[in-house]
Amino acid sequence: MSKVSKAAPVAVIVILMGIWEIIVRVAGIPLYVLPAPGDMLKSFASEFPTLFGHAGITVMEAAAGMAISFVVGIVVGVLIDAMPTFKACVYPILVVTQTVPVIVLAPIFIIYMGFGYAPKILTVVLMCFFPIVVSFSDGLGEMEEGYLNLVRTYGGSRLQLYRIVKIPSAMISLLSGLKVAATYSISGAVVGEWIASQSGLGYYLIRAKNGYMLDKVFACVLMIILLSLLMNGLVKLFGYAVLPWARRRRNSR
Repeated sequence: MSKVSKAAPVAVIVILMGIWEIIVRVAGIPLYVLPAPGDMLKSFASEFPTLFGHAGITVMEAAAGMAISFVVGIVVGVLIDAMPTFKACVYPILVVTQTVPVIVLAPIFIIYMGFGYAPKILTVVLMCFFPIVVSFSDGLGEMEEGYLNLVRTYGGSRLQLYRIVKIPSAMISLLSGLKVAATYSISGAVVGEWIASQSGLGYYLIRAKNGYMLDKVFACVLMIILLSLLMNGLVKLFGYAVLPWARRRRNSR
């Protein structure tokens, strides 16, 4: 990716923020209706210690949900690829789970699991599990038959087939699903906190909203965006660590 293509999105964002700032200042829009980007940044700076404290709770919930989704997604992805009957029974259920809004399920989780971390983590799992298992199972199924036959020719067992050939070749697909899930993870935790919590960015967000402090609302949204980008960046670093050849190929391009 060239320097121009990297700078283009930043330039567009800066221009849009500038237009937003000018419109708010010229039109004299009150702070409680629509804060200007300058007001949002001032609020973000002044509220950063508080936001940082709440962000720690949200990140913990998101990381726990991501870890559970990762482990379970790998197991279920292998089972889907290895057992067609299992895929026929489970795959439609996975699709159905994505048709139900998480905001509807979150209160149900709280009823059965209480007001602790468990319902928030389960909300993250519900949002992150699907892209991980689908991308991983698709990657396993796209393996070229010639490589599989080669391992079988040398007497490789089914376990060796997955360990030596299938799982390593599906890592690119798995990382793609992880990037999507990482972006969803913070939002999932915030949704769970929005319903019922005493800490976290969702709790901060609803308090600011109820007080009509829209500058703080936008500051919290900015923190959520930064954390989502951070989670996505961590997945990329993980990908560079487990697939160094992919990084070399990208740099050569």
